[in-house]
Amino acid sequence: MPRALIFTGACLAVVAAFEVSRRTVRATLLNEAQITAQSRVQTLESILAVQRAVAGTLADDGLARAALVSGDTDLAEQVSRKLEYLRAETGSTIIYLIDTEGLTISASNWQEPVSFVGGNYAFREYFRKAVTEGRALEYALGRNSGRPGLYLSHDIRAEGELVGIIVVKMEFEAMEAGWARSAAPSHVTDPTGQVVLASDPSLRFSQPPAAAGRLAVHEAVAGAPGWQLTLYTSAAASWRAGIGGGLVMSAVLALVFALGRRRRRIIEARRAVKEAALQYQRDLEQAVEDRTRLLKAEVEERRNAEERLAHMQGELVQANKLATLGQVTAGLAHEVNQPLATIRLLADNGVALLDDDPEETRANLRQIAGMTERIDRITTQLRGFARKATGELKAVPVREVIEASVLLTASRRRARGAQLVIRGDDPDLKVRAEAVRLEQVLVNLIQNAQEALHDTADPVITLTVTADATTVTFDLRDNGPGIEPAMVGQLFMPFATSKSEGLGLGLVIARDIARDLGGELSLAPPEPGQGAHFILRLQRA
Repeated sequence: MPRALIFTGACLAVVAAFEVSRRTVRATLLNEAQITAQSRVQTLESILAVQRAVAGTLADDGLARAALVSGDTDLAEQVSRKLEYLRAETGSTIIYLIDTEGLTISASNWQEPVSFVGGNYAFREYFRKAVTEGRALEYALGRNSGRPGLYLSHDIRAEGELVGIIVVKMEFEAMEAGWARSAAPSHVTDPTGQVVLASDPSLRFSQPPAAAGRLAVHEAVAGAPGWQLTLYTSAAASWRAGIGGGLVMSAVLALVFALGRRRRRIIEARRAVKEAALQYQRDLEQAVEDRTRLLKAEVEERRNAEERLAHMQGELVQANKLATLGQVTAGLAHEVNQPLATIRLLADNGVALLDDDPEETRANLRQIAGMTERIDRITTQLRGFARKATGELKAVPVREVIEASVLLTASRRRARGAQLVIRGDDPDLKVRAEAVRLEQVLVNLIQNAQEALHDTADPVITLTVTADATTVTFDLRDNGPGIEPAMVGQLFMPFATSKSEGLGLGLVIARDIARDLGGELSLAPPEPGQGAHFILRLQRA
């Protein structure tokens, strides 16, 4: 074969090895960058989803709607307290409530020197778009703070009419700082192509930089229309791999040429080169596969963690119910342990009497069956009370709900020596509600009454049920010391409590549940010498 042809083939082989190695590593780098970009987008989308859920939930909040419609400053202050609590729980920067004229009536920073309360934001795009379209998203600098952030707004309507706008602002400094610590810089652009988030804050509100010899991948942000994340990674590794592949191929060819003209050695050398190239390819592909698998596992783990976080933030009412369940569980444990001990004793007696007295053995077994039915009733009520509410309203028998609530509070009541009197629980009477949530309200009221009777002689709790054509009324009172005058006005405010270990959320959540069921929970006017008197009204089914 002519030397020129051999030389040309060798050069082509070196070039091919260079290109294959470079492209393979480039594909690996792009794949890793794509996975990292997807992970960052998923983190951003999860943050947006949580904050959008906060805005959507507050858009349906009865207290916020009442403050907007009535113009009552006391209600507006209650909303501010609620927004302050939610901001701390959800990680928002600030949450505020605006009326239809753009005037802020409530804000989570209501007690700070730079409070938004009283400020007018009718000029903001997020306000104008929420008025016309219901929802809006705007990334801008804060008028007071000068700090950039994303504003999410949602309209609030009463009977179909616009009454106000709820706004949630979030800042991304922590997330951008995390990006900055990474070797792969990234930024997010809005629909106009302007940078809004970046690992380099100096790029914010400008056009994105050129790739400049770097590899770039792009991912759309599902939670923000028109937003796109761009991530850069260095292309130097692909060029080094190409040079390495070319050098390897050059070395292999030099070895082939050194073998001389003998055909057999040339064939063997070519086979060795081919095998080395294939092995190199296999090793490289295996390395890519291993790295991809690890990255996918990391992404999946992060996605699961974010889903758990979003789920936990949506379970505030369920957490309160489980806290109530924890208070009654200790007493109910005694209710279960007592029949369990009896079962054990009867079983031991049955074994001893199995041959001598079969009749007494059968009697023991019948008692064991009765005890297990008792345990089953207790655990069934516990499971029913602990399960998550579905939100579906239907006709619920009043007697069944009362019986479940009485069972869940029985042990603590007996421990305190209190008597519970039930009047008017007609077996045919039904109420429009959800059993789990109605039980939560009744258990809360009964437990509060039991705790109030701690130092009362001959303690008595009376639950009277009455009904007319449209309404069922639950009238619960006790013969304790009653509500302290200083607490009457703030009884249903969050964190207002006279108990040393109380959080002040039980009655607040109970009243919210009553409103969700289409009813109302209130405190009857105090009477001298009488205990506390609560009235729960719901729609008759």
